Amino acid sequence: MEPSPPDAVEAVLGVDTHRDFHVVAVLSMTGRTLGIERFPAALTGYQQLHAWATQLGDIRQAGVESSGNYGAALSRYLLSQGLEVLEAPGPGRAARRRRSKSDRGDAEAAARAVLSGRAHSPVKSGSGPAEIARLYLVAKDSAVKARRQAANQLKAILVTADPALREELATLSRRALVRACLELSEGDENADPVVRATRFTLRVLAERIEQLRAQARVLEGRLSDLVRCHHPRLIDAVGIGPHSAAVLLTAMGDNSDRLRGEASFAALCGASPVEYSSGNRQHRWLNRGGNRQANAALHRIVLSRLRWDARTQAYYERRVMEGKTRREVIRCLKRYVAREVYRLVQQDRREPKSIPALQPRSRLDVPRPSA
Repeated sequence: MEPSPPDAVEAVLGVDTHRDFHVVAVLSMTGRTLGIERFPAALTGYQQLHAWATQLGDIRQAGVESSGNYGAALSRYLLSQGLEVLEAPGPGRAARRRRSKSDRGDAEAAARAVLSGRAHSPVKSGSGPAEIARLYLVAKDSAVKARRQAANQLKAILVTADPALREELATLSRRALVRACLELSEGDENADPVVRATRFTLRVLAERIEQLRAQARVLEGRLSDLVRCHHPRLIDAVGIGPHSAAVLLTAMGDNSDRLRGEASFAALCGASPVEYSSGNRQHRWLNRGGNRQANAALHRIVLSRLRWDARTQAYYERRVMEGKTRREVIRCLKRYVAREVYRLVQQDRREPKSIPALQPRSRLDVPRPSA
């Protein structure tokens, strides 16, 4: 971190992030605006931003909007310079209705959120296995989604295909259907051109499905290797597979100081009970907020344990006998799983490990059948 001038006042940084540029505001601890400037979203721009800000004051904290998106690279750079970088929440709809919208105003609002304490969540460092898992998950989820789309297109084409071809493929299972379409040939030039185009399209879609299946399988293997290396206790727990573990680690982030405890992690996953009581009525709602992907991962773990884990089944039966509904029991189980996951991750993090050199897996190319 570059030293500030001896007479520099203590100040905070606020950043309104965009794809191509960032607008930065520096405020003193009393709320006085010391300067607002715009910098390009590039390494040279980050260096200029930090040098400019340190000339205006002694910067110790920074509030960055969209720290997981447009502000991710800037957040990592500011962290490397020794600043405490916090996620700056937006002003909200009510505040936006009361005042105008501008980049300069948003940058000042980010800095004031740090001063007021509204910005209190440290940004994700993006420098460890959780960030690697996030990258793998992005690619794997898109491959699975595209494979499903291609399979739906293949079936839709079969609906309007030539009756002879449709009857030939109608009785096959999904996997057998893809294999059969991989072997389709267009036929000779005397065949009906529409039939030739249909057979060619079915083969192309089948090849696409196989390629995407291979990509998803390779990414799943890398996720499994990554999680097993860094968090063996987590992957060995009942009902927690590589995908669910990676989703929960991504939500948690690499830096342990982002969460104050297991209750914070449960709230982040939308698994904390929401008090909704009045008078003599004591009631709790399901939490509809938080990270919905992490909440879905907890839900999958709970359903798996309800099916295979005797201890979870006994707990379920006991709570049902007490008058709880199935939804309420599942909420309680998700809260328990969130507590268990947090503690297992913290135990694994006390034993630092190096990122493994993953061996290249099989090629993703699918052989194309001869016409």
